[in-house]
Amino acid sequence: MTRPPPNHDKDEMQRAVQLRRKRRETWHKEGERSLWANLSMIGSFGWLIVVPTLLGVAAGRWLDRTFETGIFFSGALIFLGVTVGAYLVWKRINKA
Repeated sequence: MTRPPPNHDKDEMQRAVQLRRKRRETWHKEGERSLWANLSMIGSFGWLIVVPTLLGVAAGRWLDRTFETGIFFSGALIFLGVTVGAYLVWKRINKA
């Protein structure tokens, strides 16, 4: 006799509801963040995107000059830097 497959959707929904409840309780206990805290978070998002992108530009230009490849490495590493920056911002937003 075979068992019915486990209901993963139900488990995920319960985890989501528990997380929402926990966040709401924290909000009721601590209150809303100040304007300055929100502005500093937005500023940090900019740095989280800019720094990996600039590192990609620097590394890409160096590799392009070294191997004389035009903009091959620059383009790829700029894209990678923006992608890494966006991922870091996404992780930061989900942490907050």
